[in-house]
Amino acid sequence: MSLISSAHAADVAAAAAPHQNGFGSFIFIIGFFIIFYFMMVRPQMKRAKQHKNLMSNLNVDDEVVTNGGIAGKITDVQDDFITLKIAENTTIKVQKPAVSQTLPKGTL
Repeated sequence: MSLISSAHAADVAAAAAPHQNGFGSFIFIIGFFIIFYFMMVRPQMKRAKQHKNLMSNLNVDDEVVTNGGIAGKITDVQDDFITLKIAENTTIKVQKPAVSQTLPKGTL
């Protein structure tokens, strides 16, 4: 009999406990998304903007490195492709987005 009465008392106590209004949970979720934006989304957007500017500013005689690690000097720039001179009598054609960085003049 004491088992049933203690279980009934626990149900009554749980029902009588004050409920949170959910505002604290809402603030927590909003805070989580703000932190997520500043730690993940914003830096990625900044890098994408820098890479887009890099691709639009590629010119002949710029020295670049591709994502694959190939370093060369640009000999021709087209809409979507560039031609790189990687050695004497050796040129390759790569897509502009494959360029990861430009090098200072005279590096190669």
